[in-house]
Amino acid sequence: ARWWRGYSSAGAAEYLHRSIVPTMHYQKSLPRLPVPKLEDTIRRYLNAQKPLLNDDQFRKTEELAHHFQKGIGRELHEQLVAQDNQNKHTSYITGPWFDMYLKAREPVVLNFNAFMSFNPDPKSEYNDQLIRATNMTVSAVRFMKTFRAGYLEPEVFHLNPEKSDTQIFKKIIRFVPSSLSWFGAYMVNAYPLDMSQYFRLFNSTRLPKLNRDELYTDEKAKHLLVLRNGNFYVFDVIDRDGNMLKPSEIQAHLKYILTDNSPAPAFPLGYLSSENRDTWALLRKNLLDNGNEEALQKVDSAVFCLSLDDFPIKDFVHLSHAMLHGDGANRWYDKSFNLIITKDGTAGINFEHSWGDGVAVLRFQNEVFKDSTKAPAISPQSQPASVDSSRAVQKLDFKLNDALKAGITKAKQKFDASVEALSLNMIQFREGGKDLLKQKKVSPDAVAQLAFQMAFLRQYNQTVATYESCSTAAFKHGRTETIRPASMHTKKCSEAFVRELSKHSTEELQKLIVECSKYHGHLTKEAAMGQGFDRHLFGLRYLALSKDTALPDFYQDQAYARLNHNIISTSTLLSPAVQLGGFGPVVSDGFGVGYQVHNDWIGCNVSSYPTRNGKEFLQCIYKSLEDIFNVLKGKKMSS
Repeated sequence: ARWWRGYSSAGAAEYLHRSIVPTMHYQKSLPRLPVPKLEDTIRRYLNAQKPLLNDDQFRKTEELAHHFQKGIGRELHEQLVAQDNQNKHTSYITGPWFDMYLKAREPVVLNFNAFMSFNPDPKSEYNDQLIRATNMTVSAVRFMKTFRAGYLEPEVFHLNPEKSDTQIFKKIIRFVPSSLSWFGAYMVNAYPLDMSQYFRLFNSTRLPKLNRDELYTDEKAKHLLVLRNGNFYVFDVIDRDGNMLKPSEIQAHLKYILTDNSPAPAFPLGYLSSENRDTWALLRKNLLDNGNEEALQKVDSAVFCLSLDDFPIKDFVHLSHAMLHGDGANRWYDKSFNLIITKDGTAGINFEHSWGDGVAVLRFQNEVFKDSTKAPAISPQSQPASVDSSRAVQKLDFKLNDALKAGITKAKQKFDASVEALSLNMIQFREGGKDLLKQKKVSPDAVAQLAFQMAFLRQYNQTVATYESCSTAAFKHGRTETIRPASMHTKKCSEAFVRELSKHSTEELQKLIVECSKYHGHLTKEAAMGQGFDRHLFGLRYLALSKDTALPDFYQDQAYARLNHNIISTSTLLSPAVQLGGFGPVVSDGFGVGYQVHNDWIGCNVSSYPTRNGKEFLQCIYKSLEDIFNVLKGKKMSS
């Protein structure tokens, strides 16, 4: 039964697996992202504003909101609904959301790109740079081939896996036509997720253009882009018949690159992808006019970018810096992702955010980690193939004129200054995690978010706009919705803990935590069902801007601007493949908080710029978690 695993002549599996349910089986019948009712949106918006405003400010904002709801807002809402009904193949947020990302002119690095680092291979001798780079490259190509052949298991969220994540269910559902298949899954409490973003994982890049960038994909290209020491190399990983190159040949080519002693370029091109988008667009035009069209085409169309770094990782903070931004010369930040592997075999992914969200990248990481650790293509004993890598591997040469050299020099200066201003800090809270919280019947995510609110209050004595992202991939072309973790509940609870601890009994404090947990659970469920308020208001604002009239007063309210100036921006994901993840602050006076609530510990990774003290914020988070856990364990609190 070797044939079905799709073995090539080399005997290496071409596919990760062969799902009996086709990858895109559910895509056609996915439910559409709902446009919430306008009155629900306004009510939710005001609930989110309340903890951030004093009574006078709130009255003014409330008046503007109700005025908007009765007048221009109603008109815009009706237009949005009508437009949505005419575009049933997609979601109302797709266009505006792509536009928001692609029209942004800030550099993608630190502002948009995020990272997730892989756990080390459980077999330590496999964490060698060459071995891991080969195995992960092979697994990544297998993933691509599996996805394109329609053999990748569809992404499904199982609420009752005993019933739905079974062979028998899969055997039945594959015969249900695509136009109905979603309902079949829904009957057994399984929620298929949108997979429309996945094709952009490969052969894709973001092209800088004046005013609005473009996403570019060329699925015909068969080569890998490898960066080392700021030099660019390409070689084919797929042959003419569409088969993957033998792993031993991939190993040989990567070994050739790792032992190439070409000096680092005096003007490393990678820095250009870290520039302001308009500046970069003009420099790219210059590159093209200067005879670099073929080389750039190779970069843009490559299957993906593999970045091989020449240093080992010292600690988790160093790891975060390496994966979030690196040195600027050995990355191509515009590629849909860079697979980064350092000297000691530490691996991670830095991904561009406009094309897709964490869900697609995480699935890719999970599959690549599983395949490269459980079914590695080569072992430490494997010998590279005896092929002539000097012919197979092409080192790209870029012709640079003085303007381009000056552009690269300036990009490097700006990059170095941005990175210099960035602080990354982290903590591991080892006194409890998901297990204890579930036992105490509180939501682990709610407790983490409450700790952030409590910490900020302790450090800065205020409650500020807070953002938590929530996937809406349960809907056709869903992206994300915002959960607004700062509420009247968290404010009341935080004030009790920070300002008046001695006034409350342990039972009262427990009750406050439970109330926060309930409300947060309610907000999370609303967001996941497409019933938040942020995307709806964003869609209405986008529609208003497309007209020649003035922007409604509602959007010119200072409180609206303040709510969308997210000082605490947070995101979480848990996976056996991922060690930690992180991203930069989304505003200059903000914190970027990547966190994970594990079974018996909580990890937190915080980025900040000089106006905020990230180390102190983390100390306050630690103290908040300590207090919350002590109260839940029934300990008497004394301030």
